[in-house]
Amino acid sequence: MAKVRKRTLPSGLVRWQAGYIDGGGQRRFKMFDRKSDAEAWLVEVQHDMVRGLHTPGSISPTMKDAAALWIKRCNEKGLEPTTIRGYEEHVNLHIVPFIGAKKASEMTVPAVNAFADQLREAGRSAEMIKKVVGSLGSIFKELRRRGLSSTAPTSGVDLDLPDREDPRPVIPTKAELQTIIAGATGRWRPIMLVAIFCGLRASELRGLTWSNVDFGAKQLSLTQRADAHHRIGKLKSKAAYRTVPCPPIVINALREWKLVCPKGDMDLVFPNGMGKVESHSNMLERGLHPILLAQGITEMAPVLDEAGKPVLNETCEPKIAELPKYGMHTLRHACASLWIENGHNPKQIQRLMGHSSIKVTFDIYGHLFADADADQRAAEGVQARLLGA
Repeated sequence: MAKVRKRTLPSGLVRWQAGYIDGGGQRRFKMFDRKSDAEAWLVEVQHDMVRGLHTPGSISPTMKDAAALWIKRCNEKGLEPTTIRGYEEHVNLHIVPFIGAKKASEMTVPAVNAFADQLREAGRSAEMIKKVVGSLGSIFKELRRRGLSSTAPTSGVDLDLPDREDPRPVIPTKAELQTIIAGATGRWRPIMLVAIFCGLRASELRGLTWSNVDFGAKQLSLTQRADAHHRIGKLKSKAAYRTVPCPPIVINALREWKLVCPKGDMDLVFPNGMGKVESHSNMLERGLHPILLAQGITEMAPVLDEAGKPVLNETCEPKIAELPKYGMHTLRHACASLWIENGHNPKQIQRLMGHSSIKVTFDIYGHLFADADADQRAAEGVQARLLGA
């Protein structure tokens, strides 16, 4: 039975004790300063118990402890070290400082929105807030798996964040791509061609083996990748396991490269000089970036240090220099844009790019599927219907 009783503490203070029996038959209590607060809380608890959504506060972990359980689970699942490091930053820099002491049972939808407001007031960007709240949702998923929570307070939350950034990816022009291809020589030519015409991620390029290359069928089979620590492992998602067609220029370049490719026990297509996994930084600093600099494909931009922070000059202002305009991932975007221009539909692009969902495809490349001529015809049709001319 649920009741609210008046209690006088040894100190003489009067408190109101709300008591109830949980789903496991255990009696639970909570003290309040006011009777109305105790009654309101008890009504909410009983409502949650009827829906099977109640977790007693006494067994509910703090958000700090809950986050630790989630990170532990991420390690057990063997996620990429860089992915786990990003999650740890979400926890240590954003979640624990603001709500680490709160009980998971206290995190309701309004509490999540209040947390997002705190992050915004503290200067976090809209993109960062979305990522942190996403991590918070993953924490509650782990709590539900362990039976420590029955709710998903981030589900369906409308953060109502300002979103003024241009979501469209930066894509090299056709002229720039032609210049990159013309400037790519030696070991870097087949890498640039596969990146531009097949749309592989840099990690997939680094993990590609000769057994993945089917010269007869003119296609690549993606079955593994190389992580930031040069370890060969599973692809990013189930959808990333895919087969990608190769145009003749790619097949011919790979045939020529195979004759002189450094041999190693991993049978890699694009290894380093010792036949081991090539580093991402080498692909950039010795491959793509020298090509861009030599061909004048540059832009004035802040110089960043190894931590990704701007390097300051003698006047304590960000140092600006002429830098390579693109990274390896922009070549992947270029491939997608060429496929779309060639008439591939969104589902085909999702499959060829290895996206986990069609939403990812539309979020990145939705603007490229626009039909300007059809839009103009529709606009003219609206005018005709309204004005008759």
